[in-house]
Amino acid sequence: MGRRRKGLKIDGVVLLDKPVGLSSNAALQKVRRALNAHKAGHTGTLDPLASGLLPLCFGDATKFSADLLHAEKEYETTIRFGVKTTTGDAEGEVVSEREPTFDYKTFSEVLENFRGEIEQVPPMYSALKKDGVPLYKLARKGEEIERKPRKVVISTLDVLDFNPPEATLVVRCSKGTYIRVLGEDIGEALGCGAHLKSLRRTAVGDLRNSESVTLADFEAMSEEERLKVLLLPDRLLSTLVRIDLDEAQTERFSHGGKVFVDESGPEEKVRVYGIRPDGERFLMGVGRLESNQELIPERLCAFAAE
Repeated sequence: MGRRRKGLKIDGVVLLDKPVGLSSNAALQKVRRALNAHKAGHTGTLDPLASGLLPLCFGDATKFSADLLHAEKEYETTIRFGVKTTTGDAEGEVVSEREPTFDYKTFSEVLENFRGEIEQVPPMYSALKKDGVPLYKLARKGEEIERKPRKVVISTLDVLDFNPPEATLVVRCSKGTYIRVLGEDIGEALGCGAHLKSLRRTAVGDLRNSESVTLADFEAMSEEERLKVLLLPDRLLSTLVRIDLDEAQTERFSHGGKVFVDESGPEEKVRVYGIRPDGERFLMGVGRLESNQELIPERLCAFAAE
């Protein structure tokens, strides 16, 4: 029996436009196989019924995937009012139907209550766990447990289209926001119930779906074309302050040593670039910049010590 190939050492990011019906992990594995990449990961799951931006990380980029878990997300969603389902989306069974009677003025007034910091009760159909068991598995058995409300922030809630009994919204929100719950809560506030008809993620942090590639297009590319699609790992860190080190600092930092720089923090996460003997700048990793101008390594790229 021959040894299994481990794949190639590939470092970079693919911004994938995930299709509806595919899990985030299944999408990742398809792109990973197409690249023949050894190490891969994604930056947080996107529901199978949702489409849109799914940043996929390969090699050293996986070291920074967690940074996007805390980033704001942006979605376009179409809400169907008057019909409530078990799952809060179009996949669930209908549990109630009420005729929507609101006008645009009432709709706009209700939306105002969902902007800013709000509380949400996580849905039973979610990956949250109770005693190690995902809630969605309990929900499928007809079980329901108490869930504590969580605070989330809705920074953008704009109307793209209003065509009762449906409306399409743009939502930009904090980590942990459930758009299905948002749609259901808006429906309850309007007195008719609601569920999500569709959901599409359009941004993660400052990454936009307009920069993405579809799975079909990616799989149809040549090997050379696929590699050109890869973005550099530091694309995940573009919102962080940049610190450039000199040669002596580069040497010390690459071995995990702290250095002193001209900038100061307070305890601010930064992206750190070293310099090679030929003058080329390269990403070393992420550090923490203290108020005393001390820069402490947190996560280094594998090639930082080369």
